[in-house]
Amino acid sequence: MTAAPAQTAASTRTPTPWAMVALLGSLTAFGALSIDMYLPGLPAIGRAFHAPAGAAQASLSSFFLGMAIGQFFYGPASDRWGRRGPLFLGVALYTLASAACALAPSLPALIAARFLQALGGCAGQVIARAVVRDKFEHRQGARILSQLMLVMGLAPILAPLAGSGLLALASWRAIFWVMTGFGLIAGCWVFFSLGETRSAETAAKARSEHPFRAYLALLRKQMLVGYILAGAFNGAALFAYIAASPGLLITAYHIPPSLFGVVFGINGIGLIGMSQVNAHLLHTHSPEYILMRSRAASILFAAVLAVDAYTGFGGRWGVLIPLFAVVSSFGLVGANTQAAALNADPLRAGSISALMGAASFVAGALISSLTAIFADGTARPMAAVILGAILASSAALYGMARPAANRI
Repeated sequence: MTAAPAQTAASTRTPTPWAMVALLGSLTAFGALSIDMYLPGLPAIGRAFHAPAGAAQASLSSFFLGMAIGQFFYGPASDRWGRRGPLFLGVALYTLASAACALAPSLPALIAARFLQALGGCAGQVIARAVVRDKFEHRQGARILSQLMLVMGLAPILAPLAGSGLLALASWRAIFWVMTGFGLIAGCWVFFSLGETRSAETAAKARSEHPFRAYLALLRKQMLVGYILAGAFNGAALFAYIAASPGLLITAYHIPPSLFGVVFGINGIGLIGMSQVNAHLLHTHSPEYILMRSRAASILFAAVLAVDAYTGFGGRWGVLIPLFAVVSSFGLVGANTQAAALNADPLRAGSISALMGAASFVAGALISSLTAIFADGTARPMAAVILGAILASSAALYGMARPAANRI
């Protein structure tokens, strides 16, 4: 297969391949599923291993570490050896490691198995984005990435509910057996439905240079780095909201825990819905055009959120309404920054996808930490961190990527 063809008016009206969207969305959901489904079981895991309070959270930290490290392997590996082989390797490792988590005899064993689970699971995130760039031209690729949000966005909403339901019926080990089954299903789905998509040109390029040289070459591209950072800080702002939402909604605003999922889900629906609006807009506008205008709207919403949080204007509704607008606006940014970055150097799509994933992890960890450090029981720290992350994203977009001057 050759590189994606040039954009044409007809191609932007091509019907959405929903089977492909469902498959790639499932692959990208490995991380969210593996984190959000098991969170309700953390207290039970600690009790089962007679661990000190919070010690079980080390299994979450090891998972994040595995996600960060693994991406640097799968990116260049998928460029050099194809998408299917590394993807099968990752899914197989994820499946075996999930079973090891379910059978873990001790907390250290669980922590190690979670690290291996993440090393496998991150293959889905990295390679799915590269497959989109292989199979679709620029504007349609952005549409497909927006459609993936429909699948990916359901994971943080449904996974905690599924985890809680499993705990009501069985032990925490059942959660990891479900992940094992998910890995088996995904592996079979890939085997029967996903052919090789990497082009011969991509393979030749990857084999002609060392992976480190490929990364260095990509990091020298100012426009590419701008899009990667813009997307990373956009995702980090979302991480700040996720990290702060339980304390803010339940503790500060006294929303019953039984209704927390409803409020959280409403914001998730806003994000998913706006990503589908983005897919519609891409029929007539480029990703760069949408980025320039949607980012400005995010800045406005985040500024209103910060002002209301610091002045107390409108009470909790003065925070919740602009917060919904901010979270929803992310649906107009994430897919478009990914599509623009992947199109900056199509022959290194796997390595670009790895850089995007790593940058998102680092920015998300930084922003989440800042949110936790400055937490004071009010919405002020969250609002300030979200505004700061959006301004950093905007600086990278307008100052480095410059979509108005660098139309792709």
